[in-house]
Amino acid sequence: MRVARIENGGAPVVGVVDADTIRLLPGVGVLELLTAGDRDAIAGRATEEVALADARLLSPLLPTSIRDFSVFKRHADGAAMLFGGPDAAAPDAWAERPAFYFSNPAAPSGPGDEIAFPPDCEALDLELEVVAVIGRGGRDIPVAEAGDHIVGYTIYNDWSARDIAGRELRMPLGFHKAKDFANTFGPWIVTPDELEPHRVDDRLDLRLQASINGTPLGEADTLASMAWSYEELVAFSAYGASIQAGDVVGCGTCANGCLMELWGRNQSWTDPAPLRAGDVVSLEVEGIGTLTNTVVRADVAPLGLGPARV
Repeated sequence: MRVARIENGGAPVVGVVDADTIRLLPGVGVLELLTAGDRDAIAGRATEEVALADARLLSPLLPTSIRDFSVFKRHADGAAMLFGGPDAAAPDAWAERPAFYFSNPAAPSGPGDEIAFPPDCEALDLELEVVAVIGRGGRDIPVAEAGDHIVGYTIYNDWSARDIAGRELRMPLGFHKAKDFANTFGPWIVTPDELEPHRVDDRLDLRLQASINGTPLGEADTLASMAWSYEELVAFSAYGASIQAGDVVGCGTCANGCLMELWGRNQSWTDPAPLRAGDVVSLEVEGIGTLTNTVVRADVAPLGLGPARV
């Protein structure tokens, strides 16, 4: 099943995507549908259909939290090259255990939304990822049981202001303004049963391709390249901590899924060029769909904060 949220009559409505139509389910929540014992029975209540081409798709969920990991070695190596030179590689700590940061769940956007540069940014970047949607909470979940907590997958663009990130990394607090301005999900959530034909052992062999203005960013990658599986990431998220329904767990950027990795491999912050206003960014994931957004400039007055008063 493919579960979407669309704007209908000025309000968000959940719907089930069937080919080129969406069957609307007013009054039904995304998680209510995804966690139902008989999703088809709920979907059968739909009394109205709209053409997919005419629908304004919204972010398919409003996440309660966003844990974003980094599990693609080729991407991690390319990022290291940007700051450490052409022979650099991901640090040894990268391989010791999964690592993640928390992003801003209050900044979701969806397919077709315009994504504004954050203030003070000149090096805006895209990031092609897939998130697992948590449908059942828990704590200290074994890896063998973690898959039971996943109710779907959707594409995630983890936009990044790379020049701001460079300044923020001078402090040992992690990213903040470099990341919290936009988190884009879509075009819909695909339930795990639909992706089972793509499973190879504990990985999903789904092709991933990022493009800017129709031009692909290098060769496509696959989710099968993940250093840890989604089940392992969910279990680690709940290790000594609690997860809840509505949380999402991201895999991190795939190989050739962002500009920064290519900047590192090409040893240049301008090859290829950073995103510009008007650029159209498309993220395609086999078995899920394509998430497309346009980048724009926002007219935000400078905040005018001075240095610390000590």
